[in-house]
Amino acid sequence: MREEEKKPTSTIRRILKQRWALAAIYIASAAIILAAAFLLQNSFNDSAKDGKEESAETGKNYDQPSVEVNSNLETIKMPVADADKSVIKKQFYDVNADEKAQEEALVFYNNRYEQNKGIDIAMEDGKSFDVKASLSGNVTKVQDDALLGNLIEVEHEDGVVTRYQSVKDIKVAVGDKVKQGQAIATSGKSQINEEAGVHVHFEIRKDNIALNPTDFIDKQASSIQSATGMEGSELEDSANKEETPAVEESKTDKEETPAVEESETGTDETPAVDETDESTDLENGTDKEGSTPGEDTTEESDSLKDSLNQSN
Repeated sequence: MREEEKKPTSTIRRILKQRWALAAIYIASAAIILAAAFLLQNSFNDSAKDGKEESAETGKNYDQPSVEVNSNLETIKMPVADADKSVIKKQFYDVNADEKAQEEALVFYNNRYEQNKGIDIAMEDGKSFDVKASLSGNVTKVQDDALLGNLIEVEHEDGVVTRYQSVKDIKVAVGDKVKQGQAIATSGKSQINEEAGVHVHFEIRKDNIALNPTDFIDKQASSIQSATGMEGSELEDSANKEETPAVEESKTDKEETPAVEESETGTDETPAVDETDESTDLENGTDKEGSTPGEDTTEESDSLKDSLNQSN
């Protein structure tokens, strides 16, 4: 038994005593270490690639929304380079303004008065100037119009559109993306408002409804959404008030309790003539019935008196 236990041990010792044994062990150990390091490195590379792809896709997904948020936070500017040297030739027609302001905001053309849907801006010296984009957006319309003095429309977020009329030397085309402050045309004249001279007619529209631009200058574009929401609620309140006019109420009251129906109902239920006839008949019947018993009583009393006299 002892000899058998010693044989394996002696064999290992013999192998280890060989010159190549230690080198082989070192090489095998190094190969194992390198293989493990290689596998670990590949796993790290795969995770890094996955992370880069996810970040790239995330960047692509949020590329367009980031532009919209930034443009929606832009401050609305006057469509001129130097607003301090500009003047407003004609104001926006405001339905809530006084009569004098409304008259001044009317545009007279071809024997007709038109409400001004924007503001007409000119320079103090009356010279031409570059028309700037009030907000960043996409050009959706460019139209040559002698009456309006040519037209440019730029679309923004949430249904907001800015319009520039009475312009010339147009520098943009449909489909172009413009940045705030970019020159898009030069001021000009229009037939519909010749008295304004060289100017630009500037409009702000929300869902194709004209708004007063002076209410939003130097404010964020998001203020248009909140302002139009408040106006919408006021319009709903006024509409609710107009749902029940006074004429309809008077008609309803008359239909509920008309005077004619009351008289007819009263006549059918207890007519005055019937009550009088019935009371008269009752009185007459009582008198007749009362008189008949009275006569019978008198006759009976006379007969009693005669019988008494005879007895006496």
